[in-house]
Amino acid sequence: MPFDHNDLYHRLLLRHAPRGGGAALDVGCGTGRFARRLAGLGLDVDAVDPSAEVIAEARARTAVGRGPRFVQGDITRADLPRGHYDFISCLASLHHVPFATVAALRDALAPGGALVVLGCYPERTRTDWAWSLAAVPVNAVARLAVGVADRCRAGNGGQVTRPPVRQPDMALADVRREAAVLLPGADVRRLLFWRYLLVFRNDE
Repeated sequence: MPFDHNDLYHRLLLRHAPRGGGAALDVGCGTGRFARRLAGLGLDVDAVDPSAEVIAEARARTAVGRGPRFVQGDITRADLPRGHYDFISCLASLHHVPFATVAALRDALAPGGALVVLGCYPERTRTDWAWSLAAVPVNAVARLAVGVADRCRAGNGGQVTRPPVRQPDMALADVRREAAVLLPGADVRRLLFWRYLLVFRNDE
């Protein structure tokens, strides 16, 4: 039964987004829900995903001329403008590419800009498993509620498109260690539902 844990953290991520204009990049945008929320804040949004299917759905769900620019592409091959973006987001997409990709994202940040990653990690330690155990009952209730809603949409002729899924293989300790090198000063904290939040600000 499908359940998008990432949606639960949209408000948390949006706290770090600028208000009143600016440029944003959403990496691994999927069907564009978060990118559209960024655009709703008045940001000029580029949204990138490698899947042609989900990009097509993102465009279909977005009013022409009123939302993000959706582009099919591989972020590891993208020629990102240096020092351009005021906000860059990665929602459960960083584990699909080498973690070192954050260096290119870092360089694409404008002065004062923020890189915000909602990342996934595998259970490797006792602490990981304890957080997983705490998430199980909440997860079961949420999956049931979302599954009912999805079936209702399907019954009304709506088609639910799901982005490709890949299991994370980088432990949270490794994320913290790599972030300390590539994103000095970044804050990394554990969240419920097998997620972590990484926030880096370009203070140059």
